[in-house]
Formats: sequence, C-alpha cells, structure tokens
Amino acid sequence: MKKYGWNELPEPVRDAIRERAGAIDRLGEIETGQSSNFAAVVHRDGTTPLFVKGVEGVSPAMRWLRNEAELGGLVSGIAPAVHFALDIEDWLIVGFEYVAGRRARLRPGSSDLGRIADTVNRIGDLAAPDLKPLEQRWKSSWWPKLAQDRPEIVGDWDLDELTAWEQKAPALTAGTSLLHTDLHADQFLIPVAGDVRVVDWGWPAQGAAWVDPAFMVLRLISAGHRTADAEAWAMTNTRWREAAEEEITAFAVYVAGLWNYKAATTTRLACIARDYAGWRLRLS
Repeated sequence: MKKYGWNELPEPVRDAIRERAGAIDRLGEIETGQSSNFAAVVHRDGTTPLFVKGVEGVSPAMRWLRNEAELGGLVSGIAPAVHFALDIEDWLIVGFEYVAGRRARLRPGSSDLGRIADTVNRIGDLAAPDLKPLEQRWKSSWWPKLAQDRPEIVGDWDLDELTAWEQKAPALTAGTSLLHTDLHADQFLIPVAGDVRVVDWGWPAQGAAWVDPAFMVLRLISAGHRTADAEAWAMTNTRWREAAEEEITAFAVYVAGLWNYKAATTTRLACIARDYAGWRLRLS
C-alpha cells in the first residue's frame, strides 16, 4: 500500500481536512502499518489534536476504515470519538479524537491485565443488533483445505474430527454482543489517566460475548502466559466464563484452521493457535 505524506495528498483532500479540523499548527505524520495510505496527528491552534487516517481507492482497507467511522456512536467512550468522515474524490478520510497512550503490556504480571479485562467486558456488554453476525462470516471449512494444500500442517491429526469441530463453531459463537474480533496489544491505548481506549474497529461483528476474551487467550499465550494461566485469567476476569467447554474447543479449532490457512507458512501465531486447539481437544 502506497504511503502519502501531507504534501503528497491531493489538494482537495488537504482542503477538506483543513475545513473540518480548523487552523492546523503542525502535523505529526506516523507509520500507518498496512491499512492506511495516510495517518497523522493534526495539531490545531487552541484546541485538542485529531488523529486523521485516510485510504485511497475502493478496497478492503477502505471498507475497514468506513466500519470504524460508522461504529463510532456504538462504542462511545471505548473507541476514540469520530469527529468527521469524508469521501473526497477517491479517498475516505476520517478524523478521530486523539488519545495519547501506549500499547498494552500483556506479559505475565502486567498491571494492565485488569484494565484490559474491564475494557473487554465493556465491549461485550454492548448489544450490536445491526452488525453482521460472526456466524455468517465463519462459513468456510479450513482444515480440509489445509489437508489438501499443506498436509504437513495437519500432520497426524484426525481430519474428520477437526472438520466436525470447526463446522460447529459458527452456531456456537452466535450471540447479540458487540465483538471487535481483532484484539491484541496494539489495539489497546493505555493513557496516563482515564479509560483504556480500543482502536482499529475494522472487523466488528455480532456474536457471543465470550468470543473476544477467547481471542485474548491466544494473545496472552503469545505474550508468554502458560495456556492454563491464560484461560484462568479469562475465566476469572471476563465473560469467558459464560462459554461451555464445547464452544471454546470449537472456537479454538476453527481459529487454528483459519490462521494456519491464511498464513501461507506456519507463522508463530498460527503455531500457537494450532497448539491451543490441540490442548483443547485433549480436554474434550
């Protein structure tokens, strides 16, 4: 994805940002990862700064950014507030409340873990009746594809058992709660004072409130927690405790298949998901 500096943006785009943001004192351009063509902290005379993101051209990245903009009212106080969203020529530009904060620390013993749990619970407490259900997104069967394309990943696992578990997952993750579906350390902004904020709402869905905590279990394992300890954290602190053993195992097997298939090679995170699914299967 091409990255643009302020002076490289089309003049109509810059004019639109100036019109919505007001007098600009200076800009702090930042690295945007893979999902935005432009991102900057816009410092304004006499008022608070804004975080402005832009995507050029119709693409999945534009759809994700539009999801963020449209979700602003539902996640008020959890996500940074949306100040404006503009379609200018072939650009989508969104101005967010700027929240000064650091990424979350998920390692064992981190003082952030309690605040993260509280925030995940706040998300799960919100109803999202107008969002696409996760069960409609989770329609694919990944393990048969892996067996055909990357049989070494399936190894000596029972393909019929894996397929049966993942076919259960869509219905078992159904619910009416708001889901972020992509929570990890970089998605939490930990401010010096005030509530934790959650960013990058490109993949929201409606589903069971325990699903986001289940994703967090994988992130905690990646951060150095033992598997049993990560599950204990979720059981003690989040709405994970509402899930049945069958539901968690089906989730684990589905995500392991999804992440391994999407990863063309077995990345570290995919290995964690696969190992976690194996751990759940042994318990079930």
